[in-house]
Amino acid sequence: MKMNYLFPHRFKKLGWFVFIPTLFISIFFVIYEKEYEMFDLVVPALFSDQLFGKSDLFSMVKNNVFDEILSFLLITSGLLLAFSKEKIEDEMVQKIRLESLVWATYANYIVLLCCILFIYGSPFFTVMIYNMFTLLLFFVIRFNWMIYKTSKISEDEK
Repeated sequence: MKMNYLFPHRFKKLGWFVFIPTLFISIFFVIYEKEYEMFDLVVPALFSDQLFGKSDLFSMVKNNVFDEILSFLLITSGLLLAFSKEKIEDEMVQKIRLESLVWATYANYIVLLCCILFIYGSPFFTVMIYNMFTLLLFFVIRFNWMIYKTSKISEDEK
């Protein structure tokens, strides 16, 4: 029995449509640290910890949710890109997908290990936040590069 946990191919277009602008907006947000007041909302929190204040469980907090929205969109669109079927999903594509996932995992943890060794204090916390996205980013880049390279080789053989 063959199990396939991939999304249908049509989700790949939606993934690209959301991923590219969200990635650029996220980079802009990180560089300029711009927060928009319209995203200041009172939201439910399972756990909140105020700086020099008390910790609360199951409370309502005022928060600028712009970074949460960007993170949500980046992760969901990255998942759609990474795990949507190709138009032709054959054994070669499955092999490239598996190899890319292994490669991205190794690359992600090598970068993380280097950060553990050489980055300390609050900058390390920032690295850990970015690390949520790098596995997907490495995978999407490597997988699409290998698919492009493979298709280019097969075109040259024709």
